[in-house]
Amino acid sequence: MAAVSGGDQREAFVDGVRQGAGPGAAIFVLALAYGAAASVAGWGLAVPLVFSALGFSGSAQFTLLTTLSSGTAVAAVTAAVLINARYVVMSVALNDSLQGGRVHRAVQAQALADASFVVAHRGDGRFDIPRLIGASVPQWLCWVTGTAVGLLAAPSAHLLNAVGADVTFPAFFLMLALDEVRKSRRAIVAALLGAAIAAALLFVTTPGNALLGATAGALIGAIHGNPERNRRGEQS
Repeated sequence: MAAVSGGDQREAFVDGVRQGAGPGAAIFVLALAYGAAASVAGWGLAVPLVFSALGFSGSAQFTLLTTLSSGTAVAAVTAAVLINARYVVMSVALNDSLQGGRVHRAVQAQALADASFVVAHRGDGRFDIPRLIGASVPQWLCWVTGTAVGLLAAPSAHLLNAVGADVTFPAFFLMLALDEVRKSRRAIVAALLGAAIAAALLFVTTPGNALLGATAGALIGAIHGNPERNRRGEQS
């Protein structure tokens, strides 16, 4: 692998920060809703704020918040782990692009987030780690800041609904999905397969379970073919 200069790394980091600003704005609204919901649930100020700073996972935090209010701690943790299982696959994909010793690689991997994963993808299964880290910086800042504002201001559910905060989360993931399907035919097939699975499961289970089942569509990525042929097909 060719060495990358410090200037190139700084440029990639700055570009990552720039590209992470848009998702960061959406994340701020999500964090605002999370902070308000945590305040209403009686979580206090310190616990949700520290959780946002250290956990930095909207899906896990919202899952724990909603599940704990109506179920046991075991059920809440299990649900949060299942909904974040996608990071296992993402981490495996990222592994070959990390550099340095185990500790250094582990620190770099802490920057893994959904939007950052997409921003850092260079194709051919390779990822630009400085760009990954750069994209995560504004998102993390917006998540923690949004949580704090939500906790302190505690906007009402009616206000959050009026400004469209309830659709920000799905719109955020739709934006990531659309960006990815433009790059790969296999991603298009995975998206269509996931949508079909979700639609079928809605007849027999809850929307949450249907969403989890739809992730099976991503297993198409485990089907190996001729790498050169796949690249030509995805670039055509």
